[in-house]
Amino acid sequence: MDVETEAYVGIAGPVAGTVAAVACYYAAEYTDSPLLLALAYAGFMINLFNLIPLSPLDGGRITAIISPKVWWLGVPILIGLFIVNHSPMLLLVAIMAIPHVMATFRGGPSGLPERYYEVPMGTRVSYGLYYLGLAAFLGIMSYETHLLLPAAQG
Repeated sequence: MDVETEAYVGIAGPVAGTVAAVACYYAAEYTDSPLLLALAYAGFMINLFNLIPLSPLDGGRITAIISPKVWWLGVPILIGLFIVNHSPMLLLVAIMAIPHVMATFRGGPSGLPERYYEVPMGTRVSYGLYYLGLAAFLGIMSYETHLLLPAAQG
């Protein structure tokens, strides 16, 4: 396996989850169902969380094609989420991410051969744009759906 395959597999899950969340969103709109709207919101939020650029999350698998150093952006995001939510699950993700982040700090991406990361620049840019586009869409939909939730409850 190479980094391009990892990125492809990594983005497939959030894309499938986003499609399911969008289906729930439109079904909620059509049926006026607060339950389906809540499911859509949960789907958007879970997939957005999964895009945090930290390995072992899918965001880490996707951003590795750009550079494993991007994982350092995920550290403050995870810390901020923990400060706001105090969730033990965030600590578990942080513990699992530590070896990967430390490997990039030491200069080597997870001890993998250098050819693992050899992909054309166009491929790196494409996956970067897919990642940013999906994250932006999920962020907007999470926000918009969150605004609709109180109105749906009556």
